[in-house]
Amino acid sequence: MPTTKAARRYATALLELAEERDEVQQILEDIQFVHNTLEGSRELVVFLKSPVINFDDKIGALEKLFFEDLTDPTKLFMKLLAKKDRINLLDQIAVAFIEKYKEFAGIITVDVFVARSLTDDQKSNLHNELEDKTQKTVEMDVIVDEDLKGGMAIRIDDTVIDGTVKHQLEELEESLLTTVE
Repeated sequence: MPTTKAARRYATALLELAEERDEVQQILEDIQFVHNTLEGSRELVVFLKSPVINFDDKIGALEKLFFEDLTDPTKLFMKLLAKKDRINLLDQIAVAFIEKYKEFAGIITVDVFVARSLTDDQKSNLHNELEDKTQKTVEMDVIVDEDLKGGMAIRIDDTVIDGTVKHQLEELEESLLTTVE
């Protein structure tokens, strides 16, 4: 789901508040809890986005669902969102906050596409190599796709390094077809 500019602004403001209060980790845990709850409940997201439901009902539902488990800054932030009629962006704000936190903490997500499952040693070696090359903390997702035939492809943000056999065969085919014409 794409995040709106407003959601990113609210997420940035919350992260800045967390930094000022030296409560980044606690607020991150709060937002991850909210994010996981919203991910698991389409009905709650629809409820929060509904223009028919008023502020008091939305904040009442949020208080019952979350407030027992959240820190005070996160509670106040959610009340502010409801009061400003921005609670409909809560799911997007949670996603944007987690992205901003990763940026702040120097964490990148790397997708690794392989034809066969990697052993634990291979995963560990690849993980260490990626951290050395990127100089960042790496969260690595390994995706098995047997169509790749062999090799691996690595995606870091918008950059893809494709060393798969399938990709090499496609390049060979294209080069043969362009020389025939």
